[in-house]
This record gives sequence, structure tokens and C-alpha cells, in this order.
Amino acid sequence: MPTIIVAESPDMPDARALIAELDAYLIPLYPIEYHYGYSIEQLLEEEVAFFVIRHGGTAAGCGGITLVGTAYGEIKHMYVRPPFRGLGLGRRMLEYLTAYALQHGVEVLRLETGIYQPEARRLYERYGFQRIPPFGDYEESPFNVFYEKHLP
Repeated sequence: MPTIIVAESPDMPDARALIAELDAYLIPLYPIEYHYGYSIEQLLEEEVAFFVIRHGGTAAGCGGITLVGTAYGEIKHMYVRPPFRGLGLGRRMLEYLTAYALQHGVEVLRLETGIYQPEARRLYERYGFQRIPPFGDYEESPFNVFYEKHLP
């Protein structure tokens, strides 16, 4: 079976499971005041475009993007389940979110991640993201890292 990426509401069962797994992974790593991930309700309220990547028919990961007008798109809830890591699915999701941004007239991507997620930081840096100061409503912290990429 092929690997596909499909738009899916964050309140659907596979999306809920992926978000719950991501939260379970992140919650023990960081103090609660430095958790910036959206709840399912916030994802819906903010109209975050949310996608699930399926590999061999199984929900293997997810990613979302919220557009701040045409100023930038913020990547939210990037996650690949551990058994599916190393297959290039994170990169495929980034490529998909990049294409989505460009289709909507957005030429800058931004994101926030944590210091205890070196695999995620390596993925973003290999994809061309550069570290930046906090953006939007984020504040400087010892636990968070902020990135930006200008799209061609």
C-alpha cells in the first residue's frame, strides 16, 4: 500500500489517537507552562488545516498548519509514531505542508519545538529551517526553540 497524506479533522479517531500520543510524549519532558500545543478544540476553533499521513494503511503521523494571513504559516502538531520513524514520513509531511502554504500565498513557515526533541530539530534544520527569536505570542524560554523557513 502507498504512503498517502489526507486532510482529516482533528476530532476523528486516528487524529485523536495521534494527538494523544504526541501529548503523552511531550507532557513529561517540559514544564506545563511551556506546552504550546493546541488541544483538539483549539485546532478546530483556530481552523488549523490538519493532515494524517498513512503508511501501509495505518495512521503513521500527523501535521497541521495555521495561516497567519499571508505573513506566515505556523506548523503545528508534527508527529510520526516511533515504529514509522526513519522512513522519511516527517519530511513528506513537511513537503506537503510547504505545498499547502504556497497554494495559499504564504512564503514563510515558522514553528516552535522543544529542546528535548533533537530528532525533530534535526529534521527541521535539514529541511532548511533557521533558528529565530520567539514569534507571535510566544515568549523566550529555556525549553523552546523557534524556527523559520522562507519558501522559494
